[in-house]
Amino acid sequence: MTSAQALPPQTVHVFDAELIWVTSGANQGDAIDVPAHSIAGDVYQLERGATPLRLMLEAESGTGCQRIAPGSEVGTPGNTITVIARHVMMTPEGDTVDILLLRDEASGDLFALPLSPIAARTDYTLIEAQDDPGSARLSDLVCVAFTTGTMITMAGGAQRPIETLQAGDRVLTRDSGPQPVRLVARATLRALGSLAPVVISAGTLGNEGDLIVSPHHRIFLYRRGERRIGDTSEILVQAKHLVDGEHVWRREGGYVDYYALVFDRHEIIYAEGIPVESLMVSEATLGLLPEQLTAEIRARLPDLKHKPHFGTEAGRETVERVGRAKIFRPRNKD
Repeated sequence: MTSAQALPPQTVHVFDAELIWVTSGANQGDAIDVPAHSIAGDVYQLERGATPLRLMLEAESGTGCQRIAPGSEVGTPGNTITVIARHVMMTPEGDTVDILLLRDEASGDLFALPLSPIAARTDYTLIEAQDDPGSARLSDLVCVAFTTGTMITMAGGAQRPIETLQAGDRVLTRDSGPQPVRLVARATLRALGSLAPVVISAGTLGNEGDLIVSPHHRIFLYRRGERRIGDTSEILVQAKHLVDGEHVWRREGGYVDYYALVFDRHEIIYAEGIPVESLMVSEATLGLLPEQLTAEIRARLPDLKHKPHFGTEAGRETVERVGRAKIFRPRNKD
């Protein structure tokens, strides 16, 4: 019998769970823990001087099993790692931060993975702790990138394959007009499991050709009137949520060259004629990218940090409630 094929290692940055603890509330003095031992309203802080550590993971195609990979700064290679909870916390500014709680199943050690940047000695109030982390899987925390041959609209309106772009080339953006590319980063990965690209067939969203992107790449949809998808006419949807097996599907097998475009800001650009996001650079996203992309961005643009583009994100539940048939219509029929 042939064993399941291992997916390429991925890297996330985590804290020892003991370094995030309750400073005020019913569980004062206790570290972040499973929902049964957590109480809404407790205030947590990250300990001063806490340093995120590299956790390297490898997953088996088809099994969903995730193990610690060689080269990880925490845990023992080969041990199974599991996402056991999601903690939703509120910052002093009223924003929310999700923190995934991970467990090394062999040692029982707990690690905290913030999905947004958190700062030491800052209050984070627990809103809720969920036993079911939903769709959050460590192997799904991947990059926002295009594949070879994707046609990008340039400042003058012409289209060029993404692999021909260089730093300094001016690309048309939706909100900022022509903008120079700061970096074209490339990573070659096995096209398996969560790293397999999503194919949006020509015409499905008004795109001129097949748009092939990484699963987490968000597509910008403008829908007004009866065709609105959510509470606003402007929606961002991850490509993986659009998969229906007919108009949009996952292409597995072999290798894929992923290209990420970085600008001075997180932008909406045009690929195959439709609006999509560029790569957002932040400590949170850098910690979730494939190592090849992270290293290149940190080396070339060490001080660049983005704020996310304004736009409401529609999750899988929203897409399924609205129905993909309502979404899969050319934009020129809006």
